[in-house]
Amino acid sequence: MRASEAPDHGLSAVTVAVPAEAADQLLALVPDDQPVSWVRRGEGLVGWGVAALLRTSGATRFADAAKWWTELVARSTVEDPVGEPGTGLVAFGSFAFADSPGDSVLQVPAVVVGRRGKTAWVTRISTAGATDLSPDATDLPPDLLEHAERALDPREVVFGDGALDGERWMSAVTEAVSRISRGDLEKVVLARDLIATSATPVDVRAPLTRLAATYPMCWTFHVDGLFGATPELLVRRERGLVTSRVLAGTIRRTGDDEHDLALAATLARSSKDLEEHEYAVRSVADAFEPHCSSMNVPEAPFVLHLPNVMHLATDVTGVVRDGISSVQLAEALHPSAAVGGTPREDAVALIAEIEGMDRGRYAGPVGWLDASGDGEWGIALRSASISEDRHTLRLYAGCGIVGSSDPAAELAESQAKLVPIRDALTS
Repeated sequence: MRASEAPDHGLSAVTVAVPAEAADQLLALVPDDQPVSWVRRGEGLVGWGVAALLRTSGATRFADAAKWWTELVARSTVEDPVGEPGTGLVAFGSFAFADSPGDSVLQVPAVVVGRRGKTAWVTRISTAGATDLSPDATDLPPDLLEHAERALDPREVVFGDGALDGERWMSAVTEAVSRISRGDLEKVVLARDLIATSATPVDVRAPLTRLAATYPMCWTFHVDGLFGATPELLVRRERGLVTSRVLAGTIRRTGDDEHDLALAATLARSSKDLEEHEYAVRSVADAFEPHCSSMNVPEAPFVLHLPNVMHLATDVTGVVRDGISSVQLAEALHPSAAVGGTPREDAVALIAEIEGMDRGRYAGPVGWLDASGDGEWGIALRSASISEDRHTLRLYAGCGIVGSSDPAAELAESQAKLVPIRDALTS
């Protein structure tokens, strides 16, 4: 099922280069007009407004999105002298974790601002044949720099249990360990939610700005009310090369550098975490294999240090041998063992049976793609969804469960993973 808002005759996109300093603070440029973002270390893409929109759901959601995008690109005209990934016609997307329930969305903004190294650009997108897309019309309006000051922090934020309280969620973990121990499956990822209520409407630009500043090594994203800072790149496709960053195996940081180094060494030797990580890497390599002429799968993970936690991480790379787009690669990879489990079908079925909540677009692919099919898609982790009235949010966190998992330790890990969004709403 899908609903589309796109002109029958396509779109016109005009990209012009701008001085790099004009896009020095990407999130500071964004007005409160259906904003979208994909920012890491000061680079990436932001946008606002809607030139075209697709909503879809069900098992065909990725295929629907790929078909809609291909047809829209074919009907559109693009003037793009910059020629970087992310210039020209661009859509931002966010997909539901499960076939049902949950909606997925592709949004083509009216304005996109991007930065990559010392190259920056602005793209205006409108209905085909529009006459107001000259380079002069694409300059950054100076008053946009004032928008960040008007993004007020939420006030009087109160947190409460989501679908399951801590005790009931630990019972679900215990049940999962029992299923794994008797051989039903090897690994399952169980998530939990937390409800936040704000006395004032939440302006998403405020927590986005804080997340980008606190977690610069993560991809700070927002699409259609789902926002967060994910450390996990599901897939990047760029000029024939594909990359996926796998994270599985986590330990909480203490703030003491010497102690944290010792914890990192412990994590790197942990049989439980190495087992969980191996399943996740294997699932990505298996998904890449049909589409790649060659792959590089490192034999051992490295430890990724984030401000609040450390993860075992592996970057899997490959060379694409067919014309598959980034969104089709995201479909092939989703759900990886890092967010679903192993075997995939058994894990997803167990999640639906015992997790006790609708994930929505949490742990689904989120990111962007351009007219060539290049793009970047992360996994929507360390994230929250905002209600239509902007007063209520659902925060999400998940943990990989294997046969040796301890329910109390998994609950503590989930609480650590909720910290980024909690702090972004209250600090």
